[in-house]
Amino acid sequence: MERALRKLNHASHIVTYSTIVTYSAVPDRPHFRKAMRHERSRRPALQDLRFCSLLFLIFMLLTVTACNPFAPAIDEDAFNESGLISDQTTVEGLFQNFRYAYTFKDTTIYGGLLTQDFTFTYRDYERNIDESWGRDEEMRITWHLFQSASNLNLVWNNIVGFSGDSLRSSVTRGFNLTVNFNPNDIIRVDGRVSLNLFRSDVEDPWRITQWRDESNY
Repeated sequence: MERALRKLNHASHIVTYSTIVTYSAVPDRPHFRKAMRHERSRRPALQDLRFCSLLFLIFMLLTVTACNPFAPAIDEDAFNESGLISDQTTVEGLFQNFRYAYTFKDTTIYGGLLTQDFTFTYRDYERNIDESWGRDEEMRITWHLFQSASNLNLVWNNIVGFSGDSLRSSVTRGFNLTVNFNPNDIIRVDGRVSLNLFRSDVEDPWRITQWRDESNY
């Protein structure tokens, strides 16, 4: 999910690619999260104008509220609400809330999945090194993804690896992600993640301390 697409041959293909694509059949497209980091520079002029307008509104929001919408504080109250939000004191509940955050493009719920010292890591096979970033960058990238996509459909597959205890766990699980930018611009990603989870007490919600992408694109 965090690594769709490997090489970027055309700077604007994330938003202008005109063919419905199954990712597994296109191994040379760039890492999806990496592409989203540079999304603004790849958009056409009109979209840049809209983006700048949005940034201005965000700046005004920051001026008034003195908060960072890209990296919201962990909201404990969000997990006490009824309805679609699952019980995150279970590992399965964390995965369900992950899916909820993507389905409804909810950065507040997504932020509640991550610890403050969260790290995302993927393998850059082109340079044969590991690349990583922290929570703030992850929240910015996810916010851009949620803003750019018209629809996101995340399906978690069977857990293929699990270890740990009641306070620390490691989970490896496959997924299928479909990202719709418009009816003619659809990306499908099949992959696998390895998540390290932590909580201070058995009554606390699980959160992700490290996300390592184990997809072999």
